[in-house]
Amino acid sequence: MTTVVIRGGRVLRPDMTVDRADVLVDGETGTIRAVGDVPAGDEVLDATEGLVMPGLVNAHTHAAMTLLRGYADDKPLDRWLREDIWPTEAALEPADVRAGTDLAMAEMIRSGTTAFGDMYFYMNEVAEAVEAAGLKARIAHGIVTVGKDASAAQDDLEEGLYIAKSHDGTADGRVRTAFAPHSLTTVSEEQLAAFVPKARAAGVPLHFHANETRDEVDPIVAERDERPLAYADSLDMLSQGDFLAHGVHLDETEMGLLADRGTSVVHCPASNMKLASGMAPVQRLLDAGVGVALGTDGAASNNDLDVFDEMRDAAMDGKLAAGDPAAVAAETVVRMATEGGNRALGFDGGRIEEGAAADVVVVDFDAPRMTPVHDYVSHLAYAATGSDVRHTLVDGRVLLRDRKLTTLDLDAVRERAASRAADLVDRAG
Repeated sequence: MTTVVIRGGRVLRPDMTVDRADVLVDGETGTIRAVGDVPAGDEVLDATEGLVMPGLVNAHTHAAMTLLRGYADDKPLDRWLREDIWPTEAALEPADVRAGTDLAMAEMIRSGTTAFGDMYFYMNEVAEAVEAAGLKARIAHGIVTVGKDASAAQDDLEEGLYIAKSHDGTADGRVRTAFAPHSLTTVSEEQLAAFVPKARAAGVPLHFHANETRDEVDPIVAERDERPLAYADSLDMLSQGDFLAHGVHLDETEMGLLADRGTSVVHCPASNMKLASGMAPVQRLLDAGVGVALGTDGAASNNDLDVFDEMRDAAMDGKLAAGDPAAVAAETVVRMATEGGNRALGFDGGRIEEGAAADVVVVDFDAPRMTPVHDYVSHLAYAATGSDVRHTLVDGRVLLRDRKLTTLDLDAVRERAASRAADLVDRAG
């Protein structure tokens, strides 16, 4: 199949208006060929009673952590990482990461995600999984050097640089890479100073956690008498194309710095709420001119990968943080989940128009909770869930047709992930 017509639905236009139109996508070029009254294609997807919209972007996650979904809950971030997550991850094997990533991608495709940002381990496995499943991803090996001897820390940094260099542009451009020190407190200043220039020379962006909790802010302020992002900027870690996760505890100077440098923030509201990390100043970031995307974080701290849920959480949390019911409006979170995510990850999606990347989903509007439809955008932000997705396409290739996966065997994926998760927990003790 080279062309697909999505017929009989309504289309969410780039200006957030909605009208009846068909969409013709080209699987050879991976782009949208026409919107409106379109010619016949090789395949037809029915969009009756549905809305054709840009695919969602999960701009920050740890995909293979689906294996740890529900494994450790209801703890603060530092204890959760040190007591539960890091000891278990130390027992990970490559096959675990492949199984967990396949499970994550099945969940994401079924809920309308077409691209994701992934920071984890054994990223060769992730790259192969993404290529086979048909999604887009910006992947990075997560570098944590704290608690490691000099040799192990050096190996971790070298692996991060190797992944960034070797996999960028693979899978016909659907896999891009980043260099990803886990955070400003888990990689030393000396190591960052040595390897950030190497990443810059390789031409890949940086992705790292920043200002997620006060415990990531206060030690840097106490030791250096400067804010974390001023410290990051001194190490050339804030630039156009870089993207940081969370950004919960930012001051006005740091927000201005992000805007000036062109660095995006990936907001992860569900994870922030579950770990009681705080409420990110999303409306203030937007008002400052900072690009904001949405992410679920890993399934161990969310505990799902449904970006529709994240839109609702972002809107609600944003209103509380601002003390203003008009803050982080429906249109804003839809743009964050589509345009903002594509911008953060460096993909050319996020809009339904001629020439754009054919990363497209069809959302059903026939559920009782989606009735009546006074405002399509409102329903996307406040009422829709991933279960409403009927079709998912990436680069014009159909990955979900009538709610059935075309590139992944769901039963086999679930069985393999459950088995690997049980073995992982046994190995970790």
